[in-house]
Amino acid sequence: MDGSGLAGGRDLAGGPELTDGRELADGPEPTDGPELADGPEFADGPHGKPESPCEPGLPSEAGAAVRTRLTADPEDGKGRRPAGRRGAADPVKSLMHRHRELCEHAVDPLEIAAGLEAHGVSDRTAARFRHRDVFSLAEEMYARVPHDGEPRPRPTATEAPRARADWALLALLPGVLCAATVAGLHLTHGRTRFLVAATGVLAVSLGVRAALRRGPLGTPPGTRVWRHTTPTHAWTWWLLGYALLGDGLLGAAVGGGPDALPNGTPDGPWPMAAAPVLALTLSCPPAAWSAHLFATHARRRLTASRGLEEFSAAVQPLLLGAFALFLCALAALAALSAAALDEPAAYPETLALGALLLLARLLTVHHRAHSATLALAAAATAEALAPALVLAGHLPGCSFLAAPVRALVDNRGTGSVPTLACTAAALTLLFHATRTLTRASAHAPTGEQT
Repeated sequence: MDGSGLAGGRDLAGGPELTDGRELADGPEPTDGPELADGPEFADGPHGKPESPCEPGLPSEAGAAVRTRLTADPEDGKGRRPAGRRGAADPVKSLMHRHRELCEHAVDPLEIAAGLEAHGVSDRTAARFRHRDVFSLAEEMYARVPHDGEPRPRPTATEAPRARADWALLALLPGVLCAATVAGLHLTHGRTRFLVAATGVLAVSLGVRAALRRGPLGTPPGTRVWRHTTPTHAWTWWLLGYALLGDGLLGAAVGGGPDALPNGTPDGPWPMAAAPVLALTLSCPPAAWSAHLFATHARRRLTASRGLEEFSAAVQPLLLGAFALFLCALAALAALSAAALDEPAAYPETLALGALLLLARLLTVHHRAHSATLALAAAATAEALAPALVLAGHLPGCSFLAAPVRALVDNRGTGSVPTLACTAAALTLLFHATRTLTRASAHAPTGEQT
């Protein structure tokens, strides 16, 4: 090879600037350099190292560009690593993408933690995202979401709901109205008594409605439970109506009656038991305070806990304690009501119905209304079935239908039917509540409905 060829292959000073490694203008094709025909990156040599065209004759601009590309930090990963590997190496980012709406609308990390738990993310799952628990994972997800430049502080235990005079006074309303109605029934006769009873039922229903709209027994604003509210109210009123008149109807049906309509007295042909209903309406304040204590301490535990298992273990005794506190208050009110009205204190059926109603309300408040509706419907159906079977047994050839109910009433009395029905439903709800109301998703600041 002559000198002109060497100059054309190596000395590029007189030619145009090397731009993309594809063409070497004004000279013959190089014979001792690498082939630069397939893109901006240089091919590997036979020893596994990139062959560099950076010879002493290169212009300074081209040499700097080539040296920059060849001496880049291999740990940087920006030049050669595909973009898809960055996303795969950041599992939290993919989790945030799946729960984008939850992260964007969360008011604090606790709401994200509750939402993740509601979607099945546990502490063990959080370990796969390199976090020790769901709360620490939620804190990172909350910190990585932009919040208009205004970082919102993590809630403290002082932000737990406080007792207010409005709902405390409203909780007294059903008991006061029921006591006034019962007093009116004892002081009137005939058609006037019927009008007092109708007016009293309407007043008590409005009082209960007002007590359940605010406070710890009321559903939070924005909670979409309207699909279950109407049937829940219907089943609740049926259970209260059976506590008032059901035992008298069942006793009259077993004896071959009833022979007349109820007259509002405990010794008529269709006896009325006002003491259980009066005790239940008077128990609205204890129920509200029990629900308030449970919600307040659960909220504080949620703020201080560092794991879902730790939170559940701390909240379950709170739930059982609030439940037991309410039952003690209801038992005392049942004794006072029976003494005031000179009626027998029906402790088993009153406590069973009160426990069922409290658990159903707690589940409804904490976004579990469907299970509460099913339990109330099952108890009401069982109570309705008992007198229906007895009345059907009066038909010719159908006496076998009434045999089970007659045997139960003969051995345990008419109160055994509502006691068994409400106790079974209440125990089912209690088991369900210890599994659902001890989860962080049931105590989210705004609550994600699932």
